[in-house]
Amino acid sequence: MSLRLGYGTNGLTDLRLDDALALLADLGYDGVGLTLDHMHLDPLAPDLAGRTRRLAGRLDELGLEVTIETGARYVLDPRRKHGPTLLDPDPEARAARTRLLVRAVEVAADLGAHAVHCFSGVTPAGTPAATAWQRLEGALAPVLDAASSAGIPLAVEPEPGHLLARLDDFHHLRGMLGDPEPLGLTLDIGHCQCLEPAPPADCVKQAAPWLRHVQIEDMRRDVHEHLPFGDGEIDFPPVLQALSDTGYQGLTVVELPRHSHAGPELARTSLDFLRSHAPTNGATA
Repeated sequence: MSLRLGYGTNGLTDLRLDDALALLADLGYDGVGLTLDHMHLDPLAPDLAGRTRRLAGRLDELGLEVTIETGARYVLDPRRKHGPTLLDPDPEARAARTRLLVRAVEVAADLGAHAVHCFSGVTPAGTPAATAWQRLEGALAPVLDAASSAGIPLAVEPEPGHLLARLDDFHHLRGMLGDPEPLGLTLDIGHCQCLEPAPPADCVKQAAPWLRHVQIEDMRRDVHEHLPFGDGEIDFPPVLQALSDTGYQGLTVVELPRHSHAGPELARTSLDFLRSHAPTNGATA
């Protein structure tokens, strides 16, 4: 099974969205991980439906597939990175994040996206773990309902430092929610290197039944820093082989959100790297 490669717009924030999409299509990417944010497809600005329709036409013209990512740093609160989260002590603040994710599901449905990505957020200081998990369960319920109605998987990402930080935490959430059909997993390969006890290739094999979205970059053990390929410690051929072997059909998206200053060049070199390290039975782009 060939891998389908994408690049995240959170690593191309110095480009207009149309310029970023044209760049990725010209380089030969299969798709794009589209972060809903003010500089690209702003989920809070007027006429979202009209802007989404126009974007759908452009993606079709360029032959690009899409997944929707929701990790914009300041889209809801200009003073709190990733705030508010699904774990916020204020119910109204949690509801604002839930509404954003429901809106992301609607955008994904209109674009024919593979999945909607999200994460739990950091547990607020002084909050017991049991309380944080209850908040997460309640805040995700409307999003899962929307995802089920739209037929769009919700792909939760284990994120270092968050309540849901590792694969075991994802399975804990699945159990709490009763393993709902739309709930899937975003697997970030660098996070596996950073935090998981198993090597990244083994993490891919363990996660295979729930994979709905994949992010990829280099990283070092115990250091949560997204790095260009070759600057970290990951052995990529076994990882790419494992992804190919799973039969995963979504996008594998390069995730370099702190490297927009060099985005166009890194988009090119990242694709070259992934192609050169692909299994012989074929990661293609």
